[in-house]
Amino acid sequence: MHTTPRSASEVAQESLRLLLAKDMNSYAALWAEDGVLALPFAAPDQPSRIQGRAALSTYLAGYTDLLDIQEISDVALHEIDRDRVVMEFQASGVVTATRRPYRMAYIAVIRTREGAIESYRDYWSPLAAADVLAGVDTSGAAFAPGANR
Repeated sequence: MHTTPRSASEVAQESLRLLLAKDMNSYAALWAEDGVLALPFAAPDQPSRIQGRAALSTYLAGYTDLLDIQEISDVALHEIDRDRVVMEFQASGVVTATRRPYRMAYIAVIRTREGAIESYRDYWSPLAAADVLAGVDTSGAAFAPGANR
């Protein structure tokens, strides 16, 4: 029996569910083995491209220690075709170390191949992230300077 791979919209929705569940291993498993996370607006001391599922898993390893995402809202999916979707959403929670509120708007342009993420272009504000993370040790975390360049 042949099953149809998930569409980009289905994968995008699953990515949000896993982010909210803080299941970063399963989140990384959504990527194709050679999938790419592109961060076009990354700060100069941040990686702008993470290549491969293994590198992505390493990059995300400290994410839940840094941020406690408690709500995903304002989700809008704009399906281009079965393998491409633009996703808008808000992530809210707290910075784990300081308990400071965290709220960030995201736009992601996602392309899948055979139901796995081939390309995820993540558009968010590194200036807003730097502001909310001010004074927090991010070494070893997803936002660490130079992580997985």
